[in-house]
Amino acid sequence: MSRGIPVKGHGASILVAALGSAFGVALLQITGALTAVIEQDDVTGSSNTVALMLRVLAFVFIVISVYVAAVVTANTFSTIVAGRVRSIALLRLLGSSARRERGRIAREGLVVGILGSLIGGVVGTGVAIATERIAVAADTIPDAGYAFTDPIILVPVVGVVLTTWAASWVGSRRVTTVTPLEALGRSEELSREETLARPGRNRTALVLVIIGFVLLGMGIAFGLVNPAAILIGLVGGILSFTGIVLGADVVMPPVLRLAGQLSGSSAPARLAAENAVRHPQRSSRATIGLVIGVTLVTMFAVAMAGFETSIRVAQAQNPEVYQGVDPMLAATTAVFSVLVGFSGLIAAVGLVNNLSLSVLQRRRELGLLRALGFTVPQVRRMVLAESAQLTFSAVVLGLVLGAFYGWAGAQSLLGSATEGIVVPGMPWLAIALVVLCGAVITAVASWAPARAAVRVSPIEALAVE
Repeated sequence: MSRGIPVKGHGASILVAALGSAFGVALLQITGALTAVIEQDDVTGSSNTVALMLRVLAFVFIVISVYVAAVVTANTFSTIVAGRVRSIALLRLLGSSARRERGRIAREGLVVGILGSLIGGVVGTGVAIATERIAVAADTIPDAGYAFTDPIILVPVVGVVLTTWAASWVGSRRVTTVTPLEALGRSEELSREETLARPGRNRTALVLVIIGFVLLGMGIAFGLVNPAAILIGLVGGILSFTGIVLGADVVMPPVLRLAGQLSGSSAPARLAAENAVRHPQRSSRATIGLVIGVTLVTMFAVAMAGFETSIRVAQAQNPEVYQGVDPMLAATTAVFSVLVGFSGLIAAVGLVNNLSLSVLQRRRELGLLRALGFTVPQVRRMVLAESAQLTFSAVVLGLVLGAFYGWAGAQSLLGSATEGIVVPGMPWLAIALVVLCGAVITAVASWAPARAAVRVSPIEALAVE
């Protein structure tokens, strides 16, 4: 902890930064070890295409890991600031400026980024070494003697520090709208109508989505000529997904309303549906972490399925050329398994943190419901129903985006090698696990804080400031 900069309450944010750093470091280390193995192979070692693909993939993995950590961290800080509105407003009332308060939150983000990145760098290297040793012991790959000391691993470490710092600044933007009067009155999240009445932000989101999908199309087209086209697709994916994140307040309510209609007609279910739509900012913050996780897991699973299908088709057509490709395919599968694991962890941390903060910050609302006659089981069912609706919406959106991004990435990277369209693969087992894990994580993330919130008496909850 740095002087005057509290780290308490940022455990989940530090964990997200650590996972982002570990994600990038582990991928670079594993990719380096895989490159060393392939260079020693008589068949694949002489292929410039394979070496280029690995270098391009390493860069893509770094960018994805840093971007995901930044988005989840920004979302987390937005949730934290939403819970501090009254205390920030009180400080403003006592003479503090919005810039000073926002700067204080940004400094917290810098400390979080430094701590998380250093921890993640160590953990990522350890994971890479363990993965490589296990693969060697299982005779999946030969021992190439890779040293795991390449200084390029500093790129994701430093990148996560900088992006976490920037993400905390972006996530704290609401501080500039907090007025001193909110310390004396009641502050509320923006309503559905107010989120629609933000033409600047909504237009920016739409422009980013359009430009992003155009670039994705260009990546798919150029991928028929050069595997480096995946870099174009990467930029397109980042821009389009950033637009979706910016416009989540507008996009999510219709999906949430549909999910609410499917959840039943009981009083807790109806109230949960109205809550999810009435506060789109709160709902989008709670769901975006899961959307990111489901999108990433699905994207990597679909890309891996397409990659494996393409290699098997090429191997059947030219067995003499691809006779030594099995070790590389096994190693690549291991890399993508690590990707899926880290993606799931980042999503789980983001979802649990934001749902927990959201429920705990609603103690006054839950206290009012109890004062109006809601029983403790009814309040718990309402919170669980609302969380289930959020999860359903996030999983559906994440599956659609992930399937498209995964196929687009595989096509951009492998189109020139297959000389045609990469056959899209749908890993149904992975998708089923994503849905199951999303449901379990949501239940755990919402039940525990809801239980803590309803333990407070209605009078005490209504007195919370």
